Amino acid sequence: MSHIPHLINGERVAGNGRSAPVYNPSTGDSTSAVGLADRATMQLAIDAAKAAFPAWRNTPPAKRAQIMFRFKQLLEQNENEIAALISAEHGKTIEDAVGELKRGIENVEFACAAPEILKGEYSRNVGPNIDAWTDLQPIGVVAGITPFNFPAMVPLWMYPLAIVCGNCFILKPSERDPSSTLFIAELLNQAGLPKGVLNVVNGDKDAVDALIEAPEVKALSFVGSTPIAEYIYSEGTKRGKRVQALGGAKNHAVLMPDADLDNAVSALMGAAYGSCGERCMAISVAVCVGDQIADALVDKIVPQIQALKIGAGTSCGLDMGPLVTAAARDKVKGYIDAGVAQGAKLVVDGRGLVVPGNENGFFVGGTLFDRVTPDMTIYTDEIFGPVLCIVRVGSLEEAMQLINDHEYGNGTCIFTRDGEAARLFCDEIEVGMVGVNVPLPVPVAYHSFGGWKRSLFGDLHAYGPDGVRFYTRKKAITQRWPARKSHEAAQFAFPSNG
Repeated sequence: MSHIPHLINGERVAGNGRSAPVYNPSTGDSTSAVGLADRATMQLAIDAAKAAFPAWRNTPPAKRAQIMFRFKQLLEQNENEIAALISAEHGKTIEDAVGELKRGIENVEFACAAPEILKGEYSRNVGPNIDAWTDLQPIGVVAGITPFNFPAMVPLWMYPLAIVCGNCFILKPSERDPSSTLFIAELLNQAGLPKGVLNVVNGDKDAVDALIEAPEVKALSFVGSTPIAEYIYSEGTKRGKRVQALGGAKNHAVLMPDADLDNAVSALMGAAYGSCGERCMAISVAVCVGDQIADALVDKIVPQIQALKIGAGTSCGLDMGPLVTAAARDKVKGYIDAGVAQGAKLVVDGRGLVVPGNENGFFVGGTLFDRVTPDMTIYTDEIFGPVLCIVRVGSLEEAMQLINDHEYGNGTCIFTRDGEAARLFCDEIEVGMVGVNVPLPVPVAYHSFGGWKRSLFGDLHAYGPDGVRFYTRKKAITQRWPARKSHEAAQFAFPSNG
């Protein structure tokens, strides 16, 4: 069995002591083991990043950007190998893995604009012979903790931008599917990144706590579940760190009576069942305004759910692969059990799915519930599986109140032909990312990603302009060069330009 190492100071470092198995979710087999870093190993990475920082912060932004241009090219050249690694350890289909990588590359492209995005502001003659400007300076050693569901994309949300801003980065990826993350980091080293600027340390809670507690680490980025996001935010900020912690979601799609139903169904199929529902932007609740649209939705979507092509993620031409672990599969099945017990109408049951040739894989088929109510756990909780719930309401206002009352506010969308309804929805909904006839409103790389309420802890969203703000500190400089042989008397009143 192969062992997946850490990447510290530009070199592969074997793990010491504890390790965790890494599975192929399609077969259920353990294919490798990943080392779980102790505090001494994490300190090696912290020391490497700290040592690399002085030279890296003084590297011109244009030179940093040149490395990112080469990195982008290497990512594109190695697309097939990266997608295969993602699929083999996560379970998502090859096509989905390629899509994930391409969205990650968008963030590398944004980072290539370092000379532009790091320009400060300049004002001449704010006072007599006085000029003022702002300077965006790096923070120092920063870290990212990323989830299993996007082992390529979410790390690429973080470290390319942090690095071109002049910081050194420590990445703690998910221990469930670390191979693609490690491979991509090594491509950045091949692109010419100096040793120590990016370090990848595998681990579990011990590694996370080491990053939280290390005084050398000045900022933490996190994507994952809400309880852990809240923990990292609380523990990090009380130690004076800058923290952005993105948590869980329960994303609703509102279907108005005038919705283009055929297109809405196609959108819901991809948004609910793509990546087996293991997306923080997955649509897991369809809120139908009126029984007529709800009944029509059920009639149209049931045959498509039953026709889903499900199999080993490493195969091509599939709609859905397995869940990431046996525990994830069992958790989703438990939610389906609870939905039945609490009185929801189970229209399509995915619990009995068997994939020939992959009988031990972690599969759950597409599942649909109707007549779901807000007190049911399948409504309140983030299931993170291929389960879509239909909730019936009488008006758009009732649908919006339902969404606004939920503890999560990550993403939502509305399907309608009515511009007035869409405008009201966009203005009044208490959610951070909103789509109009767009089921997965994930912002492009030059905007920023983040939810509201208990979907985000911290003031700044991920990547894009907010990412630049998060990974830099603004310094205001005021400078004066008095005329030669001039002398001015002391001023005791507070200075002004009046």
